[in-house]
Amino acid sequence: MLSDRDAARLGRRDLITALGATAAGAFLLQDAVAQENNPAAQVGDRTSSIRIKSLRAFPVGTKAYVKIETNHGVTGWGEITGLEPKVACALAESLFELLDGENPTRIEHLWQKLYRSHRDMRGGPFMTHTLSAIDVALWDITGRLWGVPVYRLLGGPVRDKIRMYPTPKAQKTGTGGPHPFSGDPPDVEELVKRVADARKNVGPTGTVMFDAHCAVPPPMLIQFAQAIRPYDVLFIEEPAVPGNISVFKRLKEAINVPLATGERDRTIWGMIPYLEERCIDILQPDCAHTGGITQMRKIATLAETYFVPLAPHCTCSELGLSASLHATAAVPLFLIHEGYLDGHLMPPGVARKNWEVDADGNAPLPAGPGLGVDIDESKFAEVNAQKKFKWPTPTYGDGSVRDY
Repeated sequence: MLSDRDAARLGRRDLITALGATAAGAFLLQDAVAQENNPAAQVGDRTSSIRIKSLRAFPVGTKAYVKIETNHGVTGWGEITGLEPKVACALAESLFELLDGENPTRIEHLWQKLYRSHRDMRGGPFMTHTLSAIDVALWDITGRLWGVPVYRLLGGPVRDKIRMYPTPKAQKTGTGGPHPFSGDPPDVEELVKRVADARKNVGPTGTVMFDAHCAVPPPMLIQFAQAIRPYDVLFIEEPAVPGNISVFKRLKEAINVPLATGERDRTIWGMIPYLEERCIDILQPDCAHTGGITQMRKIATLAETYFVPLAPHCTCSELGLSASLHATAAVPLFLIHEGYLDGHLMPPGVARKNWEVDADGNAPLPAGPGLGVDIDESKFAEVNAQKKFKWPTPTYGDGSVRDY
């Protein structure tokens, strides 16, 4: 009879010879069963041989969902938002040409391949929002393949829960526009009243945010900010239309309230001017706008070097929102996360998440594997019959076009 130490010294073939025919048969049977039940052995093979075999994109109301399938039966989903859905779907399916036959776990490689694929279409909302959905679907596949939540693949969670809004304890008030370039007392007082009303709703210990939504022109925003105390709101969101960093610098010099922006900026290259010019206190990247989970974690690292926290913007359904929560779970500097539930953006049951916001306004970390979201394709037609994308047409009272 061999000791464990002697057996360990023998090779597999030598061990079988030493055991004899009967014992060898039992050993081989046990070894086969062990390999069959060994997740590490199976995953190792699947991660090396898995390939993308199809991509389908579906308009779903005002959103679009991207479904990526693999040769091993593992499927991932991503969400496109902020675009005309039919056009976004056509672009996503066109980009499949660059994904066909690729290993979906090479997420960074595929992100670079898609983003740099055409020098004249690099960046911009249509390419980057669509790429965001593909990126999220690849993370979903990889998490499902390994049997873990996506945030485990990002270095693991740095927090146990994620503070959310809107909730009874944290609310954002809007502008109620349109607003003139410079206001008279009633114009400014109306905005101040919105903040006061929101404060009454959440109480003295609650959180209020003011969303300027790029719709309050800079002179009037300065008037408004001087009419409230610096701590009356957590931040003023989207103080100006992106595109001219000098405007943000001017506003930061004149306003003592913390300023936040980022939902309409894309990738690390769109965010870095705010940090370098020190004109923003809080960054608000949107996982579905900025390049997916891959870019959101890079933006978080950039912001961390400037001690700027993230307050992620999100107007996705439960699919895109869950993806953003996975990214946020692994971000060190974090303030609060936007998210709309209960059928506000997508009818219940279309994207079924596995988490709920608690009474204190916190979401738990989504359970895996992958994003932890199940998609019911049978409901797509019902959604499309109820909701349609329409181009906004915001104007002033005199008929001229305004930002909103």
